[in-house]
Amino acid sequence: MTMLYYSHVDFLAHDTGPGHPESPARLRAIETALGAVKFQGIRHVTPPIPDDVETKLALIHTSAMIARVLEGIPAEGLSYFDADTVASPGSKSAALRAVGAVCDAVDKLCTDQAQQAFCAVRPPGHHAMPGYPMGFCLFNNIAIAAEYARTRYGLERIAIVDFDVHHGNGTQAAFYSQPQVLYASSHQWPHYPGSGHPSENGVGNIVNVPLPTGSDGTTFRAKYTEIILPAVRKFNPQLILLSAGFDAHKDDPLASLRLVEDDYAWVTQQLREIAEATCNGRIISALEGGYDLHALPASVAAHVGSLAAD
Repeated sequence: MTMLYYSHVDFLAHDTGPGHPESPARLRAIETALGAVKFQGIRHVTPPIPDDVETKLALIHTSAMIARVLEGIPAEGLSYFDADTVASPGSKSAALRAVGAVCDAVDKLCTDQAQQAFCAVRPPGHHAMPGYPMGFCLFNNIAIAAEYARTRYGLERIAIVDFDVHHGNGTQAAFYSQPQVLYASSHQWPHYPGSGHPSENGVGNIVNVPLPTGSDGTTFRAKYTEIILPAVRKFNPQLILLSAGFDAHKDDPLASLRLVEDDYAWVTQQLREIAEATCNGRIISALEGGYDLHALPASVAAHVGSLAAD
C-alpha cells in the first residue's frame, strides 16, 4: 500500500519574521531530505483547502477563536497573537491547507486508499487551544483530524501519540473528557507550556510521561516500552495519529533532551507494529516542532523511513 506525503508551497508562505525558529526553512530542509532516491515510492498529495474548512475548524475550535485568527491575519506585515505566535498574509492559506492535509489523509486512510501518511505542514498545531492560538500554533491540526475521523467515519477509538519535546496542551484540552480519544505524550519536564503532569489523566484517556531535562534515548525508549506503548496497545485503536515533533533531538536549540535519529525510527516502528495489529496499519503523522535545520530533516527521514518500510 502506498504511503502518502502531503506538502505545498503555501506552507512556505507562513512568514514568522526574522529569527523566528518556526521558519519556512524547516520545510525546505525536509523537502530536500525526502527527495532522496529511497523515498521515491512515496506518493505526493497536494493538500486541498476544503470547501467546508470552517466547519472542520469548528470540530475543535470555538467560533470566536476561529474569527479571531482569521480576522487577525494581516493584509501586510506581521501580526502577533502572543509573543511567539505570528501571522503574515500567507498564514491563512497555510493554516487552512494544513487542516485540509490532515483531513484528506483521514479520508484516504479511512477509505483504504493508503495506510500511512506524513503531513509536512506549517503552522504546527498541538498548542492551539479550543479557544485561542498559542505556541507557534494557529489551529490544532491533529486534534481536528481526530475529531473529523470520529464524526465522519464513526471511529470509536483513536489514539494520538505526541513525541514533540513540548506537551501538546491544546490536544489534551480538546479531548480531556472524551474517552473515544487516547492522548499519550512524552515531553521534557519542566518545560513550556507547563502542562503534562501524570496527574492530568482526563477520564483515563490521557497518558502524560514527563522526561527529565537531559534524558536520552535510553530513557525515552524505556518510558515508551513501560507506559505509552502498552497504553496504546490496550486501547486497541482504529486509527493512530502522531504529533510528530523532532525537537527532543540533542541538537535542537529550544529544548534539552538528547534523542537521535535512531530513536525516532524506533518509536515509529513500534507504533507501526501496533497499527498493523490493531487498525490495518493506519497511521497519520503531522509535523509539529523541530528547529535545528540539520537534525530536523535527518530525523524526519528516519521517521518516514520507518513509516514507509515494507
